[in-house]
Amino acid sequence: MARLADYFVLVAFGPHPRGSAEGQGQILQRFPEKDWEDNPFPQGIELFCQPSGWQLCPERNPPTFFVAVLTDINSERHYCACLTFWEPVEPTQEGLCTEDTAEREEEAGEGGPVGLSTAAPGPPGQLFAPKTLVLVSRLDHAEVFRNSLGLLYTIHVEGLNVGLENVVGNLLTCIIPLAGGSQRTISLGAGDRQVIQTPLSDSLPISRCSVALLFRQLGITNVLSLFCAALTEHKVLFLSRSYQRLSDACRGLLALLFPLRYSFTYVPILPAQLLEVLSTPTPFIIGVNAAFQAEAQELLDVIVADLDGGTVTVPECVHIPPLPEPLQSQTHSILSMVLDPELELADLAFPPPTTSTSSLKMQDKELRAVFLRLFAQLLQGYRWCLHMVRIHPEPVIRFHKAAFLGQRGLVEDDFLMKVLEGMAFAGFVSERGVPYRPTDLFDELVAHEVARMRADDSHPQRVLRHVKELAEQLYKNENPYPAVAMHKVQRPGEASHLRRAPRPFPRLDEGMVQWIVDQATAKMQGAPPAVKAEKRTTVPSGPPMTAILERSSGLHGNSARRLEVVRNCISYVFEGKMLEAKKLLPAVLRALKGRAARRCLAQELHLHVQQNRAVLDHQQFDFVVRMMNCCLQDCTSLDEHGIAAALLPLVTAFCRKLSPGVTQFAYSCVQEHVVWSTPQFWEAMFYGDVQTHIRALYLEPAEDRDPSQVCGDSLGPRDGAGLALAHVRPLGQVGEALTQEDERSALDVASEQRRLWPTLSREKQQELVQKEESTVFSQAIHYASRMSYLLLPLDSSKSRLLRERAGLGDLESASNSLVTNSMAGSVAESYDTESGFEDAETCDVPGAVVRFINRFVDKVCTESGVTSDHLKGLHVMVPDIVQMHIETLEAVQRESKRLPPIQKPKLLRPRLLPGEECVLDGLRVYLLPDGREEGAGGSRGGPALLPAEGAVFLTTYRVIFTGMPTDPLVGEQVVVRSFPVAALTKEERINIQTPSDQYLPDGLQLRSCTFQLLKMVFDEEVGSDSAELFRKQLHKLRYPPDIRGTFALTLGSAHTPGRPPRATKDKGPSFRTLSRNLMKNAKRTIGRQYVTRKKYSPPSWEHRGQPPPGDQEDEISVSEELEPSTLTPSLALKPSDRMTMSSLVERACCRDYQRLGLGTLSSSLSRAKSEPFRISPVNRMYAICRSYPGLLIVPQSVQDNALQRVSRCYRQNRFPVVCWRSGRSKAVLLRSGGLHGKGVVGLFKAQNAPSPGQSQADSSSLEQEKYLQAVVSSMPRYADASGRNTLSGFSSAHMGSHVPSPRARVTTLSNPMAALASRRTAPRGKWGSVRAGGRSGGLSTDVGTRLAGMGPPQANGAPPDPGFLRPQRAALYIIGDKAQLKGVRPDPLQQWELVPIEVFETRQVKGSFKKLLKACVPSYPATEPGSASFLCSLEDSEWLIQIHKLLQVSVLVVELLDSGSSVLVSLEDGWDITTQVVSLVQLLSDPFYRTLEGFRLLVEKEWLSFGHRFSHRGAHTLAGQSSGFTPVFLQFLDCVHQVHLQFPMEFEFSPFYLKFLGYHHASHRFRTFLLDSDYERIELGLLYEEKGERRGQAACRSVWEYVERLSKRTPVFYNYLYAPEDAEVLRPYSNVSNLKVWDFYTEETLAEGPPYDWELAQGPPEPPEEERPDGGAPQSRRRVVWPCYDSCPRAQPDAISQLLEELQRLETELGRPPERWKDAWDRVKAAQRLEGRQDERGTPSSLLVSSVPHHRRSLGVYLQEGPVGSTLSLSLDSDQSSGSSASGPRQAARRSTSTLYSQFRTAESESRSYEGTLYKKGAFMKPWKARWFVLDKTKHQLRYYDHRVDTECKGFIDLAEVEAVAPGTPTLGAPKTVDEKAFFDVKTTRRVYNFCAQDVPSAQQWVDQIQSCLSDA
Repeated sequence: MARLADYFVLVAFGPHPRGSAEGQGQILQRFPEKDWEDNPFPQGIELFCQPSGWQLCPERNPPTFFVAVLTDINSERHYCACLTFWEPVEPTQEGLCTEDTAEREEEAGEGGPVGLSTAAPGPPGQLFAPKTLVLVSRLDHAEVFRNSLGLLYTIHVEGLNVGLENVVGNLLTCIIPLAGGSQRTISLGAGDRQVIQTPLSDSLPISRCSVALLFRQLGITNVLSLFCAALTEHKVLFLSRSYQRLSDACRGLLALLFPLRYSFTYVPILPAQLLEVLSTPTPFIIGVNAAFQAEAQELLDVIVADLDGGTVTVPECVHIPPLPEPLQSQTHSILSMVLDPELELADLAFPPPTTSTSSLKMQDKELRAVFLRLFAQLLQGYRWCLHMVRIHPEPVIRFHKAAFLGQRGLVEDDFLMKVLEGMAFAGFVSERGVPYRPTDLFDELVAHEVARMRADDSHPQRVLRHVKELAEQLYKNENPYPAVAMHKVQRPGEASHLRRAPRPFPRLDEGMVQWIVDQATAKMQGAPPAVKAEKRTTVPSGPPMTAILERSSGLHGNSARRLEVVRNCISYVFEGKMLEAKKLLPAVLRALKGRAARRCLAQELHLHVQQNRAVLDHQQFDFVVRMMNCCLQDCTSLDEHGIAAALLPLVTAFCRKLSPGVTQFAYSCVQEHVVWSTPQFWEAMFYGDVQTHIRALYLEPAEDRDPSQVCGDSLGPRDGAGLALAHVRPLGQVGEALTQEDERSALDVASEQRRLWPTLSREKQQELVQKEESTVFSQAIHYASRMSYLLLPLDSSKSRLLRERAGLGDLESASNSLVTNSMAGSVAESYDTESGFEDAETCDVPGAVVRFINRFVDKVCTESGVTSDHLKGLHVMVPDIVQMHIETLEAVQRESKRLPPIQKPKLLRPRLLPGEECVLDGLRVYLLPDGREEGAGGSRGGPALLPAEGAVFLTTYRVIFTGMPTDPLVGEQVVVRSFPVAALTKEERINIQTPSDQYLPDGLQLRSCTFQLLKMVFDEEVGSDSAELFRKQLHKLRYPPDIRGTFALTLGSAHTPGRPPRATKDKGPSFRTLSRNLMKNAKRTIGRQYVTRKKYSPPSWEHRGQPPPGDQEDEISVSEELEPSTLTPSLALKPSDRMTMSSLVERACCRDYQRLGLGTLSSSLSRAKSEPFRISPVNRMYAICRSYPGLLIVPQSVQDNALQRVSRCYRQNRFPVVCWRSGRSKAVLLRSGGLHGKGVVGLFKAQNAPSPGQSQADSSSLEQEKYLQAVVSSMPRYADASGRNTLSGFSSAHMGSHVPSPRARVTTLSNPMAALASRRTAPRGKWGSVRAGGRSGGLSTDVGTRLAGMGPPQANGAPPDPGFLRPQRAALYIIGDKAQLKGVRPDPLQQWELVPIEVFETRQVKGSFKKLLKACVPSYPATEPGSASFLCSLEDSEWLIQIHKLLQVSVLVVELLDSGSSVLVSLEDGWDITTQVVSLVQLLSDPFYRTLEGFRLLVEKEWLSFGHRFSHRGAHTLAGQSSGFTPVFLQFLDCVHQVHLQFPMEFEFSPFYLKFLGYHHASHRFRTFLLDSDYERIELGLLYEEKGERRGQAACRSVWEYVERLSKRTPVFYNYLYAPEDAEVLRPYSNVSNLKVWDFYTEETLAEGPPYDWELAQGPPEPPEEERPDGGAPQSRRRVVWPCYDSCPRAQPDAISQLLEELQRLETELGRPPERWKDAWDRVKAAQRLEGRQDERGTPSSLLVSSVPHHRRSLGVYLQEGPVGSTLSLSLDSDQSSGSSASGPRQAARRSTSTLYSQFRTAESESRSYEGTLYKKGAFMKPWKARWFVLDKTKHQLRYYDHRVDTECKGFIDLAEVEAVAPGTPTLGAPKTVDEKAFFDVKTTRRVYNFCAQDVPSAQQWVDQIQSCLSDA
């Protein structure tokens, strides 16, 4: 029972003490005047009566009513019902002084009415003051308060004859029941009657209509987000102009939160004076008048709900976590069904008659029912996670949050996590966790309706029915008596407030009211308390968690098979079958990723612990520890699945004896897990164990033994952790145990004890309290030692624990609870803040552990009610426990060091090349994944090969890693990664954690330009000195001080190979001596030179690939005698010597010039006149240009002495020389360096009369002009007036003639406008593409437009409109750098034309390559999944854009040359981009360069002889280290690769050849790509030595020689698709979209390292299929091919290579010398060509080729290196189509295959009814043997052969003689593995044959088949 109202207060307006315009409230009277003892008078009521402030009004307002809520210091809520009315103010009152305000106010209250009663309506300035009647109560009966205050007001206004004092006295003495569903009628003594109904259960909130109104005002989504915000402790602010609505909204929101109680600031109506409360840091729910909206907008972290506008505003910085799915969507849909039932019917064609919607009160309950149901779903099974820590004197209950989240599968869910951490939930646990208490609707729902709710989820109508049932109960709770008698309360008349009140509200008689109150209290004291006994029961727990979790559990489905594997492995370990266990271990470790398997492991290990101990041998110990570590590594710090909890008792049980008296326990090996340093884990474990022991305390002794067996607990009393398995609910393994009748949970026991508690005697109570307290205390001691076990490392001197483990270091300074968004952690924080750990830099491990344990002990003991004496005792004990444990550990550590070390994997020694020697032997390292996902088992599947454990070796040639994957599941695959030392581009130190979580500081990342990355950390055993030595040696080998130190030059030289490069000069004959006697040797060979200089012709098919005949060998004998004259540029020579010299030096150049017919070495005049060009020896001594070859092609008319002057105009003296001539158009391609500024200006400025004094620059410019004139005049002049050679004419003609060809032009429109104009000015496309290629502009506008042509070209290719700038043809186009030719205006009369283009510089190539390297080999895992991040990085590198530009310029030059104009490429210094363009142009224009021989010649001529700076660009020596690696040659190879992809049939060499050159141009294995020019090579003596030693079998010095040797053995460099078209000019597409990333950059073979060192890449051959010795079936040769591990071309070679290998193998078997692959291939091609000719029968020979040449070419793009492409190339031959008649190809194929496969024809081609392998017992004393049996129904025979493809029948059984077929029995020597039922006998008239099939079904089939044959006969 309680008072209806505690206080009645009258509050009136009073002026502000500081004289401001606003007034203030003043309490005129309050009753009773003394405070009640149980309920003091609340402060600040005046503020809440007028929340917007006390103000005077110019007119009379109607009375208002609202209920404000005040919360006192004990969190009790006081409801202040305020009825406000307005009274006129006396005019004098406004000007009153502040001194005596109170007295005047009283006068106005008492004496005033006399004057006012008769007064006329006030003057126009009349003001009205508010006065408020306030009822203060602890009960929330708003309607009763409204009626009661209304009654008082009515009596006053209407002047009823009732004493106000009586009414107030009755009101204050009215006593009503609190709950229980009773009904009470009250009367206040004014002829009124009110009925008060109390709710059935006081725990359920009363909401009236407030929830329904809240939804109407804000809508579903907004209310849901407010609901989530309130639960997750955000600040919520309601705005409205109505105070009543604010109260209702706040009440509604609180009602939704049931069963949680809101425990933060709750102020439904906040007065204006207290608005600063909104800035409080704690969460709140507050209502404020909408007038103060502006103040609310300044708050950054407050969610504002505007009730009048229906909006909810969430600030940007606030994240409200939504409900977990599917609850969010389900709740939303149910709410809409309740609020808007019409929605379901809105779309029906024939809607039913409108259903009656629920009343507002009913709808309110339905909405609440939805949320009640939601909480039941969210918190289902929560009671299974409660820990009963104490039962007496008061229950102490803790909630195992991690276990709850883990079981529900909601560990990641932000919402539930925050709810469980919040204070509301903490209150829920302490209030509802109590096992013996009154229950309510929520308890019933969460215990009994879970199954129903889950079943209903998918049926909305059933859900709705359930909601309505719950709503009924809620409604009944609020209104237990529906047919209630009507209230009878007087109300004032209509508009009574406008009438003049007879007088102001009178002052009441305090004495009278007090007398009534005193009377009532006296009466109450006499009467017995009418307390209705609460019905307390045991709270039902509901179904256990395991039953709830099915829906969300499928995270790691563990099949029973996996669990079986785990069990088997453990039993093998404990039976000592180590080999079996080792086999199963990988499968077990993989299975342990799943939760069920981890639980299974814990259970199985428990079975092997007796009396708290299990002593293992070393191997068993290692196995158990490894499995435990695997289990724990996936545990989060919360251990939500209870795995660490289950293993905790085990790690203190399993141990091994290290020596007498020294035992090592498993805990010392499983400390590296974050869970052990998480306080929440220890708390949950502690409380779980305490619960177990408290429960055991109260169970009967007889019962006590039973449950321990039920739970599988074999641990004995000291360490009750085994029971924890059953009672820490989350493990869920106790489900079957709970079915036992005698199994009572701790909550049941507690409930029983709470029921009995009042009946016990005081002594008994004390005894129980002491027992419980000492139980908790003993567990605290136990846990202190347990924690020290797991927190103290084996070597306590190491500081690792503090720094690396996520544990103690952080925990000391962080809060013990997880980071909460509330004050929930405040309890915990008080312990933490005392000793911040930041200052403990001394790395005092024991100290840190002691502090950690003390903090834990403080927290759990305080919460569990341990006495302070005991707690002090614990604090004293903890340091001793830790110290004792440290001493034990010291002995363990000492002994464990003496154990034989763990077998680290054996170091695998790499295979070395001949001459390659180890500099540093294997240093143990871990190779880490580097972002290429294939190696780590990425999206393409395959195993995680990396990280791998092994060793790194440094040799004179390579850095090599060999090792094995650390993941045992991968198996023992050898991982090899290596790259040449010379290819190293970047070396940096790194710090990383290794896979085994050890922290190894020494890490090294090596990146190479061959696209390999070694990201490794050195093992602990490798000292930092060794690591440093490795770095130094690597640096020394990478950057030798001199080029002589490179591997290619030290290999086989006189000094001992393998030592670091020598610094001393001459040991043995130096290279220079060889070049000193050039003169003499040159003279000796002069005779032979003349013989060999005949016109070069490519070798025929037969000779290609073989060494050239002797007379082409150019052997040079090198004499040993020294000669004083050295080779110097200034050396003068006789003409004959000069000739010798040039012929000696020029190999590639000269051979190619002769092939092209570009002049001869003869100096006779007759020859000279007929040929336009000559070979000039002017540079024989490299005097003019050191980077040019000695022989150069120059116009016939230019004298040698002029060349010296011309060369001065060009950079690096690289003047224009001819390098190629088109065989068809006779146009020539020239190359040079860029122009020097001074020469250019002089040459190209408008040619006015020269100034009188000509400078040297001018004269050289004239020489230059003459030189270019000579070049132009050397070209054949065909003056066709068509203007074909101007660019515009060329383009139009070209496009006119080749429209059908898809390759005819490469057009990229530079801008949208150009697209419109493309029909008008067709050529602009071509030039626009160069101009707008890539990111930088190309041609300057004026030159570009002029070149492009202004008018539409004529159809016949005639010149366009006469306005065109250049009527003449341009015989020569000079392609120069735009920057260089700035401001140049070429004279139109000249016969050459400038084409300024913008090209990239070498530094851009270098930067781009660096980014490309990072994209292809990123060194860290990609941030985005899939290929997105790779493609972004690739685009950023701009590598493909540079390729695009090169191809574009090259195609342009090809077009110009093809149209008859010559081109001079004059870019940069003439040795980088110039070389790239010139080489590409020749490759595209001349099919010869697309052969193996031709490509070699092209590289030797353009790259080596013309002085590309390989050493400089590759940073070969120490001097070049700063300049870095610039892959100009690699970029050229990439361009060739792009062309190869588009024209696969035009190249004799395979894509592998390009990769091979790309790898070895940087590897320094060969001397070919060393040094910067021929001059330097001669100076070092390299050019001759190679030739001199060609015959020897020493290691190859030249890459070409190596390729030649290898090509004889294997077709690896040969392209089977090669079927060239004569004189085909290639015009590849160059748009970036047509380019592909070269797989050279991305592929890798971890099985053997890079495949470019052929000797190393060939692994051991695979054994052929053979019968097993036991007569079983032959083993399959299938094998798994892993991405990035195996070499696919080797694992699955293409069809033709396979056939050629097969052919060689068969020939070897036949005893013939195997034929070379090339000869065999040529023969097959020739035979096929012949057949094709016979089949054609006179049709045009190349119909297919000629009709759609380009289509056929582009088809080839898809026929690259696969087996399909290879077989196709058989029919696409070089000069034959594949046949034009329909039958042609078929016959050809038949004929060629018949010859190839004749040996496989089957002799017996009769009908085979049934066939297969059977074992047959031989004749007497002969063994069983597998044979191939054929059942032939036609011949009525059972024949047998040796094997399937055998053509000779070895014997047969005539079926006519068979008498019976019967089951047989195994005899001696029969196959062991076969089932007995697979034997059968065939009995004939002669003998009995014993057979055995491979299995029972096939035996049955054989018997049936033979029987059917017999019956047919």
